[in-house]
Amino acid sequence: MTGVSEPRAAKKLARPTLAMLPKVSENLSFLYADICRIVQTDTGVCAEVAAGAGSVHRVQIPTASLACLLLGPGTSISAPALATFMRHGTTVVCCGSGGILHYGSTVPESRTTAWLDRQVRAYADDRARMAVARRMYEMRFGEEVEAGIGIERLRALEGQRMRALYRTLATKHGVKPFKRNYDPADWDGQNPVNKALSAGNAALYGVVHSVIAHLGCSPALGFVHSGKQQSFVYDIADLYKARTTIPLAFSLHGAQNPEGRARTQLRTDLRLYKMIPHIVRDIQVLLDPDLQDEDDEGPETASRRWRVVDLWDPSSGAVSGGVNYAGTGD
Repeated sequence: MTGVSEPRAAKKLARPTLAMLPKVSENLSFLYADICRIVQTDTGVCAEVAAGAGSVHRVQIPTASLACLLLGPGTSISAPALATFMRHGTTVVCCGSGGILHYGSTVPESRTTAWLDRQVRAYADDRARMAVARRMYEMRFGEEVEAGIGIERLRALEGQRMRALYRTLATKHGVKPFKRNYDPADWDGQNPVNKALSAGNAALYGVVHSVIAHLGCSPALGFVHSGKQQSFVYDIADLYKARTTIPLAFSLHGAQNPEGRARTQLRTDLRLYKMIPHIVRDIQVLLDPDLQDEDDEGPETASRRWRVVDLWDPSSGAVSGGVNYAGTGD
């Protein structure tokens, strides 16, 4: 037996090593919590929920395998619990009810910059940026885009596609004529469909923003959109509007409070929350179309996962940090 005390030994066992930390593809689980207090106990992190008559019900949270924790309204978290999430590589996001709307996030220092590196390289090169933009349009169209078509033509095709979708939904729900309009200065003067669509899109932006934060990408570096701090958020959200927020908005054309109904229905059905794994994978494929299958990890890729930090090299891209490169003759 050594002279290490039990509390110190338990603390050492609870602290994961770099080799113990799961990669992103192994822990794509997002947990949403609200109206509870998240605390650190002797056995781990748990969520405390009032059970009535002064009693508290505790639910253990699997911190080691959890990718992202979404903290909704009425939630508080203690500093020791937050520190545990950071040690285990879990992103913590403050969000609105039902996981929609993004207020802020805390990304652990162990989170890899691999996806940010891919995003920046593609964003900084016009040809690579155009390739990502084309893949985004192809995801929206559901088919490959003919080679040689410029970005102007892609924008025009997308405009025609959205106009046809609006026309189809307007005919289906008896909303004629309809024109997409968003005027914050005259919110009350807009029709119910536009109100519901604006509210639903805001909810979608929040979920997408949370995913981007978890992957470590920059929400500002967009490929189709540009000039805003949420440009990349708008890029990714546009992939899903045609099958989520737009049909929902037209279905609420006769609602008294369409914007409130849109947010409530999205929260109740958890439509956007269930899309999170698909959003993660779509972003990864957009930034790296040659992405390997999650179960097909070569020895080189596996070894790179456990590097503490890489050093930039203009020829090889990156070399392992924490190594003395002086050589024996120096």
